[in-house]
Amino acid sequence: MLSDDEAKELLSFLTLETRPDVKGQATEYILGVTGAKDGCRYLRGKPDFLRALLTLTQDPSIAIVKDCYHALINLSADETLHQPLVRDANILPTLLRNLLDPNYDFADRICTILSNLSRHEKTCKELFRVIQEEDIGLAKIVEIFCTEGYNKKAPLHYLGPLLSNLTQLPETRQFILDKERCVVQRLLPFTQYEGSTVRRGGVVGTLRNCCFDYSHHEWLLSDAVDILPFLLLPLAGPEELTEEENEGLPVDLQYLPEDKKREEDPDIRKMLIETLHLLTATKVGRQILKDKNVYPIMREFHKWEKEPHVVAACEKLVQVLIGDEPETGMENLMEVEIPEDVEVKLKDMDAKEQEQLEKEQEELLKAESEKTESKQPDGLCR
Repeated sequence: MLSDDEAKELLSFLTLETRPDVKGQATEYILGVTGAKDGCRYLRGKPDFLRALLTLTQDPSIAIVKDCYHALINLSADETLHQPLVRDANILPTLLRNLLDPNYDFADRICTILSNLSRHEKTCKELFRVIQEEDIGLAKIVEIFCTEGYNKKAPLHYLGPLLSNLTQLPETRQFILDKERCVVQRLLPFTQYEGSTVRRGGVVGTLRNCCFDYSHHEWLLSDAVDILPFLLLPLAGPEELTEEENEGLPVDLQYLPEDKKREEDPDIRKMLIETLHLLTATKVGRQILKDKNVYPIMREFHKWEKEPHVVAACEKLVQVLIGDEPETGMENLMEVEIPEDVEVKLKDMDAKEQEQLEKEQEELLKAESEKTESKQPDGLCR
């Protein structure tokens, strides 16, 4: 790594006033440093470099701004850099203000950085606090997400994973499940959004997290929200069901066409099933899912599904749908006390599964970022 004198000299080039060719070489070098874990960890103790990268996102050269945002994406992918970026470099207010600009060229990169930073609870809380303090509010984030073409230069699909990450906080779930706001109703159609796997997955993850609050299950399954068809339709295929089975289904799932296709992404399919499973936690939820003939859809899905982890999730749900009701006092499955040794094993399994999911998400983030870069127009930043 750089010596102290070399680092000091390099930092002197990372200013808006520096000659463009020199500044370009400096930002290109820093981008290379952030491409490796050791490089990211080196910059963890260099808050001046982090602040300089943020400042240079205002540079008139699009190439320099690209390098700075890519470096910030790399840094934000490393959890150990989250606090230096948020606390020492104070990047959140600037990123959020730029995100709100409907003409900002690099809004997608900002979404990726915010999605990275919000994956872990501590930094997620920091982000939530800044969203509120900057008078942006979750309502604005949801509005931007739900407004097709809000930014003509950036599709903002990664606001989906950002919302999903934010719903690990009870304050966000409370906002989305507020009966007066109709937020969850606005999000539901995106479970079938064909334009982006990232956007679909983000919304499904948001709904799944919200369903951990079982006190809202009856409302979510009622006509006021009618969440069930939005969760089931992506899992339903073209298989013919009996007339009796069709008649018991929600109207949107009856007599589906021969060319009906299921959700293509296995992780999203699994999250949809997990969301349905959460809705069976209470007696009223189980009864509604049974009355709405969810079982035939899952029966045919089980025959079709090939991914082992999705099959396992499906089998758990089916066991609840066809099983007997729990004994008195155990009707709410989220309140049942689990033996300590069993709980440890379950937590260990969940941790391994989460680790794998985060690894896949990181690879997806990288692929989407590279795709976005290839489409980025040349010219000056706005």
